[in-house]
Amino acid sequence: MASSTRSRVIQLYKNMLFLGRDYPKGYEYFRNRAKESFMKHKDVKDSHELEILLIKGQYIIKELEALYMLKKYRTLKKRYYSEQ
Repeated sequence: MASSTRSRVIQLYKNMLFLGRDYPKGYEYFRNRAKESFMKHKDVKDSHELEILLIKGQYIIKELEALYMLKKYRTLKKRYYSEQ
């Protein structure tokens, strides 16, 4: 694995752990699942397959951000608008 790919993987892992702080099932659950996933793919050497895995990781990050935005929107909606 080239050093640039390695740094991208490490940065992806750090970003995921940062976003995992607000995960609904808790940080410990999220961290364990992320670690399992990264360890499962630790022996991948093919650059094409690594790129695919990095793209999937970026997709997961976007999905987490969308989940958190939806949670924030629903909270604000409950706070300012009464149920009808």
